[in-house]
Amino acid sequence: MKKTIFGVLITLLVSCNNNETENITPENTNVEETNITAGKEAFCGSDILRKKHLAEDPAAMQRMLQIESQTANYIEQKKMGKVLPDGSVEIPVIFNVLYTKASNNVSDVRINSQIDVLNKAFASTHSDISKIPAEFQPVNAGDTKIKFRLAGINRKSTKTSRWAPDDKMKKASTGGMDSTDPNQYLNIWVVDYMPYQSGYVLGYATFPEDAGLWNDGVVMMDDYVGEGGPDATHNQGRVTVHEVGHYLNLRHIWGDANCGNDFVDDTPQQITKHSGVPTYPRYETCGGVSRSVMFMNYMDYSDETTLFMFTQQQNSRMQATISASGPRAGLRVL
Repeated sequence: MKKTIFGVLITLLVSCNNNETENITPENTNVEETNITAGKEAFCGSDILRKKHLAEDPAAMQRMLQIESQTANYIEQKKMGKVLPDGSVEIPVIFNVLYTKASNNVSDVRINSQIDVLNKAFASTHSDISKIPAEFQPVNAGDTKIKFRLAGINRKSTKTSRWAPDDKMKKASTGGMDSTDPNQYLNIWVVDYMPYQSGYVLGYATFPEDAGLWNDGVVMMDDYVGEGGPDATHNQGRVTVHEVGHYLNLRHIWGDANCGNDFVDDTPQQITKHSGVPTYPRYETCGGVSRSVMFMNYMDYSDETTLFMFTQQQNSRMQATISASGPRAGLRVL
C-alpha cells in the first residue's frame, strides 16, 4: 500500500534534477518546419515545471503540503462515512488559442470534441470502457461526477511559433493571452510547438497549489487538442485528459521516480512510465513484489488508444480538490 509520507514528498520535490529545468529556454521563431516532432522524445511538462516552481517558491511548497494534508483528510473522512457524495460539479472551460497560420488555429469542431472527450473520460462513458481488464474493473472510477462545459474561445494571431514551457503564453505582455478569471474557469492555452531539451512538451498543467493565480491552467500543443489531430498515436484528446488530471491534483502513476509513489492506494506501484501500446498483463517488481501494472491509466504515458481509466481513489483526490473546502472550490458551477 502506498502511504503519504511528507518527509519523503519534500525530498522528492525539492531535489529536482537541474538538467530537467535549466534548459527551459524559448526558441521563438517563425520558421516553417516539416515533421518537427519526428524522432524526438515527448514529455508531459507538468511535473518538470512543478519541481522547478516548488524549489524556487517556498510559499508554493507550503500550499502544496497543506493541500496534500487536506486531501488525505478528505479521503480518510470519506472512508469513515463522514463525507457524503455532493453531486456533479461542472467546470467551465476557456480555450485561449495562439496561432501563426490557419493550420494551427484549432477549429471550433476540434475544441468541442475535446470537451466531449473530457466528459466521456471523467464519466467512463467512452467506447473503450469494456477494455478495462477484469482485475482493475473493481477500482475503476466510473462516473467521477466531474463535468466540463465550454464557456468561451479566445483567439490571437501571433508570429511566435515556438513557446518554451515557461508560461509566457499566459500573459499579453509577453506575447500571449491573459487568463480569464482562473478562480472560476479552467483556462486551456493552445500553442504551436513547445521545444524542451532534445524533445518537446505535449502539454503541461499547474497543480492546485497555484489555484487562482495568473498562470493557473493547462497548456497544450495544438496537435493534441481534441480528436483528429495529425499524430496517429495521440489524436483522441486524451493528452488533455492527462493534463486536466494534473490540474485536479493527480500525479503520474509511476510517481516520477523509480518505483515511485503517486499517493493513490488503488494504482499498483510500477517501475516507470510506459510508452507505445504495452501488452496486458504486464508485471513489474517494486520492493520485491511483482504486480500487474495499470498502464491503461490516464496518468501514464502510453499511446492514447491504451489510456482509458481513472481509479476510485484518484477520483477521491480530484473530489477533494474541487470540494467546497478544496483549493479549486471556485470551479463549482452546480
